[in-house]
Amino acid sequence: MRTLYKVSVPVSPDREEAVAELLESVFGRSACVETDLEAGTTRVSVFLEEPPSRAKLKSLLLRFTVRKLAPQNWAESWKRHFKPIEIGGKLLIIPSWSRRKPKAAQRVIVLDPGLSFGTGQHPTTRFCLEQIVAFRAEQRPQSFLDVGTGSGILAIAAAKLGYAPVRAVDFDPTAVRIARANATRNRIADRLQVACKDVAAMKPGRQYDLICANLLADLLLTQRDRLIGSLKPGGCLVLAGILKSQFRDIRVMYESAGLRLVAQAPQKEWKSGAFSRRENFSKK
Repeated sequence: MRTLYKVSVPVSPDREEAVAELLESVFGRSACVETDLEAGTTRVSVFLEEPPSRAKLKSLLLRFTVRKLAPQNWAESWKRHFKPIEIGGKLLIIPSWSRRKPKAAQRVIVLDPGLSFGTGQHPTTRFCLEQIVAFRAEQRPQSFLDVGTGSGILAIAAAKLGYAPVRAVDFDPTAVRIARANATRNRIADRLQVACKDVAAMKPGRQYDLICANLLADLLLTQRDRLIGSLKPGGCLVLAGILKSQFRDIRVMYESAGLRLVAQAPQKEWKSGAFSRRENFSKK
């Protein structure tokens, strides 16, 4: 039972990640994104054990609020809101405290909320998981690449479903450490290679049957050719982390390079898409 202090910054959807990174760097705590669907507002918040200093608050250079929260068992409170997730009858994602039992055909992923993005709760992550399930053809080998792996949830799901080899990259050393720890916890560390690497530094070479790139739209545009070059002919490229207002530009750019949109899903302010690469692909 303890008192916490909540520092919140109102944001537009396209500023979520940037503001979250700022709060994390200033306060040394993981930030969370909260959306009020009825009011149509979004804010990024951090929770502190001690009152924030004036110097740190001033360094934000943003409009903010500080709220003192009444004492309670915050760990137990969080557990009431973090629920198991089922994906296509093939995956069950549960926190470590859940007693939920999987169905006969489900692979289980144990993942607690933490510092790195990706628990399956966010609609863009969920779309990627759905495509990993839908694209899996168990009668043949399929390889997988996760660009911007965060918690490692997508790569772990791919390994659990039988993709091989499975590779994951992220430019953030903390994300890489957490992804590796999650892989070990889920007993697939020997089937998953995680590297600390920026997408812009990826070298041409190995190609994959399925690639998930849950990145900012700017990166998806500037790194288009690099991502497509890593995709096998006949493969599928899943693009997420895109605002609805940005999706048309993404679609035009990737279709102009010879890919075809085969699945899409609007989710709140986000829109994600899966693109196939033709067998006789030639870049325009």
